[in-house]
Amino acid sequence: MEVLKNACSSCGINRSTLDQTLDKFKTEWPGVMQEAHDNLFSNIAIVISTAQMEQMRAVIAAVEKVVVLPAWQQQVLNKDSNFAPASKGVFFGYDFHLNAEGAHLIEINTNAGGAFLCDLFQQSQAGAELAGKSLAMENLPQVFVEMFRHEWKLQRGSAPLHTMAIVDVAPRSQYFYPEFILASQQFEAAGIKSIIADPADFDAHADGLYVDGTKIDLIYNRLTDFSLQQYPLLLASYQKNQVVLTPHPHAYILYADKRNLTLLTDKERLRALGLDETSIATLQSGVPETRLVEAQDEQQWWGERKDWFFKPATGYGGRGSYRGDKLTQRVFAEIVRGGYVAQRKAMPGEVMVKVAGTEAAFKYDVRCYVYEGQVQLVIARLYQGQTTNFRTAGGGFALVRIEH
Repeated sequence: MEVLKNACSSCGINRSTLDQTLDKFKTEWPGVMQEAHDNLFSNIAIVISTAQMEQMRAVIAAVEKVVVLPAWQQQVLNKDSNFAPASKGVFFGYDFHLNAEGAHLIEINTNAGGAFLCDLFQQSQAGAELAGKSLAMENLPQVFVEMFRHEWKLQRGSAPLHTMAIVDVAPRSQYFYPEFILASQQFEAAGIKSIIADPADFDAHADGLYVDGTKIDLIYNRLTDFSLQQYPLLLASYQKNQVVLTPHPHAYILYADKRNLTLLTDKERLRALGLDETSIATLQSGVPETRLVEAQDEQQWWGERKDWFFKPATGYGGRGSYRGDKLTQRVFAEIVRGGYVAQRKAMPGEVMVKVAGTEAAFKYDVRCYVYEGQVQLVIARLYQGQTTNFRTAGGGFALVRIEH
């Protein structure tokens, strides 16, 4: 661990070039980058080993093998979910904790934000002398645009993609609104009309969804109601195949519901689903044991709580998640009422960061942005406290490099 800390803390980014990039961003879109975004990017890069990256790729590949099994889909899909889009879903985020025991998949997100911003970050460091090699595909802006075109083609064949909407609730108030602007600019540059919209901006017509009279072909979905139950108009249009929605509820159910982790860590159930032994072994070593929290086991959970991390089954962004050793009895009583999973602790990596002239310890996780099983970009998130927050000076997104 000390070797890792030293390697990380010596790998500083070129802050002046990053600041120049952000200043240009602020000039082009004044008012977007508020003071709260000062901690969006960290001043260091994380260096990981070849073995850690190979393990992360192996875990991702094993998950992809599981999810396509008919028995898996029969087990996890809702019985009333009868629409299975051909599109796969953009920007899956496989989040890992790295420590002396290896790489540990803590969760999968099907709505992982930050990729466009992190590409901007990487571009700002193109000439910097950083340790290790980049873990990003070449020409990421084109890769990202072509990914959306591919989603469209999977669903619509050779029909032209004219318009798309980047959708979130009150998008201008969202922390990642700068990314919406950046993404919209890249779509426009590729010849795709792009609108940033709130769900309330849509009007339903017989042939699909419109915003201010413009028919929307594709929605880049940034909503955190993954089932779309709060947005019946969007849900109905998606289920009628009137609009291509990505990422979508179908992908969330297959990959990201945290109850799925209980299956991914149960070797007997994986065998019953038909998964091969090599993939089972990969998941056993690369995914921390995860179990449903049920009220009848209350005393057992309270006694073992220090060994576990408790997460809402349908949560996101660390909201409602708790380290067992930090639990109060009041919060624990809410957890055992249901809707939670417990994941055996896999401690995050740590790195020393100099903040205002003083070194401080930061935790970090590593996110692999994945499309159709292929890793496009690897990034880290530095933080203090229980979960990532983008609020701590010295924290935020950090570049990840792989050792030579």
